[in-house]
Amino acid sequence: MVKFSKELEAQLIPEWKDAFVNYWQLKKHIKKIKLARNKRPTQLNHGFGRSIVDPIRFIAMKLLLTKLFYSSNNNTNTDDDETVKVRSKSMEDASDHEVEFYQTELLQLFSEEDEVRVFFERLDEELNKVNQFYKTKESEFLERGEALNDQLQTLMDLKQILDGNRRRKPNILPRSSSSSRSNSGFSESPLGLKDGSTEISDEIIAAFERNGVKFMNSPAAEAAGGGAKRKKVEKRKAAMRIDIPATTPTSAISAVTSMLWEDLISNSTKKDSTAGHSINRKKIQCAEKMIRTAFVELYRGLGLLKTYSSLNMVAFTKILKKFDKVSKQQASASYLKAVKRSHFISSDKVVRLMDEVESIFTQHFANNDRKRAMKFLRPQQHKDSHLVTFFSGLFTGCFVSLFGIYIILAHLCGIFSATTGTAYMETVYPVFSVFALLSLHMFLYGCNMMMWKNTRINYNFIFEFAPNTALKYRDAFLICTTLMTCIVGALLIHLLLTAAAISPSHVDTIPGVLLLIFIALLICPFDIFYRPTRYCFLRIMRNIICSPLYKVLMVDFFMADQLTSQIPLLRHLESTACYFLAGSFKTHQYTCKNGSLYRQFAYVISFLPYYWRAMQCARRWFDESDPNHLANMGKYVSAMVAAGARLTYATQSNGLWFGVVLVTSIVATVYQLYWDFVKDWGLLNPNSQNPWLRDDLMLKNKSFYYISIALNVVLRVAWIESITQFRINQVQTHLLDFFLASLEVIRRGHWNFYRLENEHLNNVGKFRAVKTVPLPFREMDSD
Repeated sequence: MVKFSKELEAQLIPEWKDAFVNYWQLKKHIKKIKLARNKRPTQLNHGFGRSIVDPIRFIAMKLLLTKLFYSSNNNTNTDDDETVKVRSKSMEDASDHEVEFYQTELLQLFSEEDEVRVFFERLDEELNKVNQFYKTKESEFLERGEALNDQLQTLMDLKQILDGNRRRKPNILPRSSSSSRSNSGFSESPLGLKDGSTEISDEIIAAFERNGVKFMNSPAAEAAGGGAKRKKVEKRKAAMRIDIPATTPTSAISAVTSMLWEDLISNSTKKDSTAGHSINRKKIQCAEKMIRTAFVELYRGLGLLKTYSSLNMVAFTKILKKFDKVSKQQASASYLKAVKRSHFISSDKVVRLMDEVESIFTQHFANNDRKRAMKFLRPQQHKDSHLVTFFSGLFTGCFVSLFGIYIILAHLCGIFSATTGTAYMETVYPVFSVFALLSLHMFLYGCNMMMWKNTRINYNFIFEFAPNTALKYRDAFLICTTLMTCIVGALLIHLLLTAAAISPSHVDTIPGVLLLIFIALLICPFDIFYRPTRYCFLRIMRNIICSPLYKVLMVDFFMADQLTSQIPLLRHLESTACYFLAGSFKTHQYTCKNGSLYRQFAYVISFLPYYWRAMQCARRWFDESDPNHLANMGKYVSAMVAAGARLTYATQSNGLWFGVVLVTSIVATVYQLYWDFVKDWGLLNPNSQNPWLRDDLMLKNKSFYYISIALNVVLRVAWIESITQFRINQVQTHLLDFFLASLEVIRRGHWNFYRLENEHLNNVGKFRAVKTVPLPFREMDSD
């Protein structure tokens, strides 16, 4: 049977962990009470420790256990003389409204040194903390629901105008529960209008006409034409605008060139038969998608708040039962009555709002198909299959066996000798190094996901991955082992055909065929081989390559950081492309490196990852106006300069370029180390309670952080090998380059864990467990 403490730790919301009842601290108080009561018989045996007022205290406590008095600083219980009123000064200073707090009357029965008194004080603090957090989040979600209701009402009216239908739509919310709607956060009518009114469409049309757009048969047109029936439209103080984030190149270019908010109405050269201008249909579709996503996130947040309430209730029940067992007193029933009367249990606004969101979503976004709506609102996560684990182990065994056979045969054939191994390393090595580095990176990413899961880091939320299609660490291990098995198998086949004296022009096509198969699987349109993950990867790569035209998300710059550690992989792809496109595989002669175009393109390949990352920083500064992004961009510019200096020094080994490489590399390394430790990892805080770390640590053993700091420093200075030019022969040069490239990939995988840990702690500090979706429609004050 699993202990409740472990069950609570497994089920609680990681971003709200500090807001949950501190069950573990309360258990420590229970143990202290138990130890204190175990000492009491010893004291009685020595003839002291019993007080003359013990019988009186026992009777009084029994009476008060039947009725626990709680108080609040409102005036609802002013007639009760025994009510204790407690007010939070910190909350009173921050806002004008008063906050309800609870305090049990049992505290008056115990002295200051009594462990029971300390326990109840702590219990009251936890109850107040849970209650106030629930109220805060509930009010946030109710306000969000009200805003979404207004947004949806505006969207429905716009679609009504767009379709040429001027009739009044039925109310969005069910009319049968109007009284409950007012309590759950939705007003009776989003725009303050009564049932059957047509003033909503007329008001919107009037707002359009004030912006210079004329509609035929509108109230203003009827008034201008002398219509007999004219409706009085109240003048609005705001003009409606649409706010679509510039996430695509088209919208980004439009935002840069115009620098103005685009109107809901786009002036069109074509004139409709019923209107002087046409509504931008594409923008309406984008707005509908944003509102739909906002409803999904609202529903998810309400579900988390419901879980928060139920888990805390169970925690209070369990801890009070433990107190009854230790103290031999029946206090749980009376205290639980007060807990059940508290707001986080008695309030049903969240449940009612969830029902209303389900109804709205089913009606407007799922064509009244509830089953389809629930797929959006409650996506089901796929259960882990034992076949994934089985095949991961199977392919691991195959990889180890094939790799052992390959090493033996390569040694017997003299592949790695200085005389016969040069051509092999120039032709075969680049392609297989690409797959080897990619497999190593995938393996480390699987290790990252496993560590994130074990430490309760919500990486799916941080990366905004769909929980039902997100890759799991077992899947990453399966992809890695499958790919490595195929690579070593292809290497073994290539080696056997080479030893059998098959034509080199045919044998050397094996790496190219393997690369084409991999590309075909990556873009395969069929729903096989993790299609959601493959397409997500392609979409992220598109966003990176087109930087800064796309809006930068966390997953975008996280992947761009991975590319900065895979520059050797990109250089190998350049060699492979040159080898096959130039037809060198037919002659079995590798002459690409002798061309000037190849050497010039090497600079482009080495600069591209840093350039993409710098452009992302520039885009984030443009969107957020945070100067830290400009400082981060400077880090990648310095890395770009250092990479270019090292490439030049490789061809021009003189004292001048040695000094340039040394200076630029040292500056870039110091810049990168500072950003790693202080900005990305959040460490090196001299005022932290953990010396030179940070206050909150996900790993219990602090020595891991100090070791990681030292390891990151060592791996960051691996560029020293490039200026020492430690070379023996061509084969060992390639092997050494591959080893250093693998070290950089390992450093990046090691960096990934602490980077996401710091991001998770930032979310925890702000209690951010639900994505905030921007709303499309907003009102701008008119002059």
